[in-house]
Amino acid sequence: MRGEAGLRADMCALGIPFAEHDHDAVFTVAESDAVHAAMPGAHTKNLFLKDKGGAYWLVTVPSDARVDLKRLPVAIGCKHVSFGKAADMERLLGIAPGSVTPLAAINAAPGSITVVLDAPLADADPVNVHPLRNTATLALAGGAILDLLRHWGHDPMVATIPVQDNP
Repeated sequence: MRGEAGLRADMCALGIPFAEHDHDAVFTVAESDAVHAAMPGAHTKNLFLKDKGGAYWLVTVPSDARVDLKRLPVAIGCKHVSFGKAADMERLLGIAPGSVTPLAAINAAPGSITVVLDAPLADADPVNVHPLRNTATLALAGGAILDLLRHWGHDPMVATIPVQDNP
């Protein structure tokens, strides 16, 4: 597992500018609302999923998105999805629930997981994500996230993620 030191080294090697904000631990989107108020840019939440065929997915969407899990498989080209187990997340990504981030792909073997970035986030600047822990947030461009994923040997997907209609 490469960890935060490897993450920072890769960002520096690729010339990726970022801002870091330390804060109290957050475990839910609701807990992070107060943290978000102090940081400009797009805020995210992440879904660690497993499809019916056994493939793992990490889907990053805006923090206020209510992802339609029934329509998601068509959008990303997989079979029925359900939430992945914490033990699988720790094994594949080296992180615990609450610290999920697309940047955890630094610890994943290429091909072991597909990282999906919602299309609006790919063009956003900055995008706020955890740096492998939930006590800090990194602000960097969506394109930089894609560059990092490719640097680590992943083939990230940019897709329009379906959301639930408002009740």
